[in-house]
Amino acid sequence: MSDVKFIVREPLLDPSQRVIGFQLSWQQNAKAAELDTTELSALMSFVANELGDEDGKFLLDDSLIFLEAVPGLLQAEGLRQLSPKNTVLIFSKRYFADEASIAAIKELRTAGFGICLKNADISALERSFFPLITHFEVQLDSSNLAAQAKMYAALKQSNVQMVARNVGNWQDFDACAALGLSSFVGKLHLTPRPNVAQKGLNTTQTTILQLMEMIRKNADIQQLEAVVKRDAALAYKLLRYINSAGFGLRTEVQSLKHAVTILGYSPLYRWLSLLLATASTSGNSPVLLETAIVRGRFAEILGQPFMSKSDAENLFVAGMFSLLDRLLGIPMEEVLSTIQLPEPVVDALVSRSGIYGPFLALAEACELNSMLVSSIAETLKIAPVDVNKAHLSALVWAKNISAAA
Repeated sequence: MSDVKFIVREPLLDPSQRVIGFQLSWQQNAKAAELDTTELSALMSFVANELGDEDGKFLLDDSLIFLEAVPGLLQAEGLRQLSPKNTVLIFSKRYFADEASIAAIKELRTAGFGICLKNADISALERSFFPLITHFEVQLDSSNLAAQAKMYAALKQSNVQMVARNVGNWQDFDACAALGLSSFVGKLHLTPRPNVAQKGLNTTQTTILQLMEMIRKNADIQQLEAVVKRDAALAYKLLRYINSAGFGLRTEVQSLKHAVTILGYSPLYRWLSLLLATASTSGNSPVLLETAIVRGRFAEILGQPFMSKSDAENLFVAGMFSLLDRLLGIPMEEVLSTIQLPEPVVDALVSRSGIYGPFLALAEACELNSMLVSSIAETLKIAPVDVNKAHLSALVWAKNISAAA
């Protein structure tokens, strides 16, 4: 594997906008005409190592990982390391054209891997393919939904799950959802949905901001506890997050005073920023929230070797807050007017500048499949393998945190 490969991800949403999986790929291969077996195997090995523990347990729970594949990968080391029930291999229709390839795909299905068929005409799909595939990739034609709906209904009877590709706007996503399709959404999940009913801060978020401001001013712990006790649900959620697997504490935290004693004010501030986002009731919270958590943790891990623990924690806050305007449905200027943040955090949020800006920009670039990834990483002197490890580690951490929500 070349040492200039960066992993990029594309989220897969179910009709309820929950993130149910990701397609992971090498950035350089995104538009390649031919898939390189060696590079695909290397990606599989890397993903298996980073998303599996020492006992081989898959660390993203029930999430699915979609990976491009070719029949020649059957004996690849990387393939044997993956969790079959969590892995869907994407094959082009042309690989269903000969007996040897079909035999390889049958063997993968027998081993428990999901198989996604792409580049095939649904209206001319051979029935003999149905037992071989678990997913079928479709291109939504919003101008002819009625005819598509009939074809999708027929496919549903075969227990094949349909996945829409290149869903470019929320109206098309809603059309897919109405037809029961899951959707790869590219950058769409970063685009706020129109006509979201609630905008701005709710009561819980207002309380959280009050607490964050009190922590910034080093308020007494008794004063903090008095504010938290006004909102029992907030107190419960805060302690649940702190005691979640993502935080990694060995001792259960049973009170806010205990939390501050163990953690200190700075980590508590970071956790309140997480709660601020999770308390949103915006219509596109599920996917945006998970993206914000991943971005915050990704930026924090990238910065840890280069800065103090408190600075790295500020990076987490910057990553979380970088999507808070979309979570709340208000401009970033209004978000920043509601709370006093350290100047380096504001610089990162407004212009991706200052000490934190480049690390936030790098996390964001990987998420957006931006060709700036390589140049930013080079400027920061972060090796591609370390960027990729941080990326997948952030996915695992976010999954643990989301489970505690």
